[in-house]
Amino acid sequence: MKDMYEYLKQIDEVIAGGPYHDDWDSLSAHPLPKWFRNGKFGIFIHWGIYSVPAFGNEWYSRNMYIQGSPEFEHHVKTYGPQKEFGYKDFIPMFKAEKFNAKEWAQLFEEAGAKYVVPVAEHHDGFQMYKSELSHWNAAEMGPKRDTLGELCEALAERGLVNGASSHRAEHWFFMGHGKEFDSDIKEPMQRGDFYWPAMPEQDHHDIFSEPAPTEEYLQDWLTRTCEIIDEYHPKLLYFDWWIQHQSFRPYLKKLAAYYYNRAEEWGEEVLINYKHDAFMFGTAVVDIERGQFADVKPYYWQTDTAVALNSWCYTENNSYRSSADIICDLVDIVSKNGNLLLNIGPRADGTIPEEDKAILREIGAWLKVNGEAIYDSHLWRKYGEGPTQVVEGQFSDKIKKEFTSKDIRYTMNGDRLYAIVMRCEEEGSYIFPSLGKQDASSKPNFAGIIEDVSVLGFDSPCQWTRDEEGLHVKVKGVKTDKPVVFKVKLR
Repeated sequence: MKDMYEYLKQIDEVIAGGPYHDDWDSLSAHPLPKWFRNGKFGIFIHWGIYSVPAFGNEWYSRNMYIQGSPEFEHHVKTYGPQKEFGYKDFIPMFKAEKFNAKEWAQLFEEAGAKYVVPVAEHHDGFQMYKSELSHWNAAEMGPKRDTLGELCEALAERGLVNGASSHRAEHWFFMGHGKEFDSDIKEPMQRGDFYWPAMPEQDHHDIFSEPAPTEEYLQDWLTRTCEIIDEYHPKLLYFDWWIQHQSFRPYLKKLAAYYYNRAEEWGEEVLINYKHDAFMFGTAVVDIERGQFADVKPYYWQTDTAVALNSWCYTENNSYRSSADIICDLVDIVSKNGNLLLNIGPRADGTIPEEDKAILREIGAWLKVNGEAIYDSHLWRKYGEGPTQVVEGQFSDKIKKEFTSKDIRYTMNGDRLYAIVMRCEEEGSYIFPSLGKQDASSKPNFAGIIEDVSVLGFDSPCQWTRDEEGLHVKVKGVKTDKPVVFKVKLR
């Protein structure tokens, strides 16, 4: 096993010797990777021990120890009392016997994704990779395979960018309810134990909550995260919430400096995703969980959401979104200077449910035809127009957006302006107000020269005219439940 304190010395040495230091001024100079800005669409993967019970959601390890919760009652009824069958006892059942990294990578490529972010360690504390800091990992237990390593290799073969997600911070309190009754979560505990430290759970949103993580726990968090960096070279390091707790601040700066310096050594472009102002603005890329912004932003950002509304992991009763709704989100997000990270949840045996596959392939089919309006694109002078208002903020993806044919989103790529209609018009008549002729009011409207207008994916010529009301387009034979993309060639 690797000595944590020796590793901490190495971390300090790398920080001292690199161009990036553990202060916000230095870290703010780190550039946004070109591959991320151009890629626009990635895949998130929640897969782990929680995929075995496949009940409730990926918080099963916490909720099964909360007396009176649906997970608690389900667990006792299905597996027996927690003192006799605890969360750790799912590990031998997590075999991943049908996991095929190459098949996963092929599916993600078919989906049109450009980067992939597997959860390397969730709140439950089980590492989905080979570790020299803890024995509680997938290479030594459960599957007895380095699942993260296998997937990284398969992604590289397909030219997909590999990332990794750490949710370790929340483990500080995640198993704490198990100490409130007679369960398998008991004292004494020490670093290295699966359930350690199982502290009392406080207000999640109080960044000054007590008991605060100890120095030992924070050092453990730092070295675990740096081990992922050193062994798997992720180009994107994603953090879930709770790292915004005040105790993490100095360790976040160390982590970022170490990561950015390592990337300089590799000659790679990397980035960090974070939530809730955990990092100083401008030092990493902000992420909005299950939501998005209502308006365009001058800074780059990302949405993470899932194919299922009720859970990030596989459950037997997942409530799936339609591919058309997800594509509308992708278009809206890209037009506002963002990326979409879309999550799927494989089964415990390593197979991806057919519902997840179907959604990914439908997205991929749309991107294969319309991808030129998404990949490598950038902002136009305005993101869009139309009557439908997008609700801003996290956890808003359950609010269905009833887009109309008057809801338009714009992107640019070279001399092509893309006008993306969010809902197909049966009559085939569209108007784009922002592309009208400039009137005599001297308002700063679009005054460009339009050479041609065409529709992507359909062998249907467009008839178009332009006046002060807007660009008028008529096209026949275009019927779809997904956004329609018009390419406007400019001179």
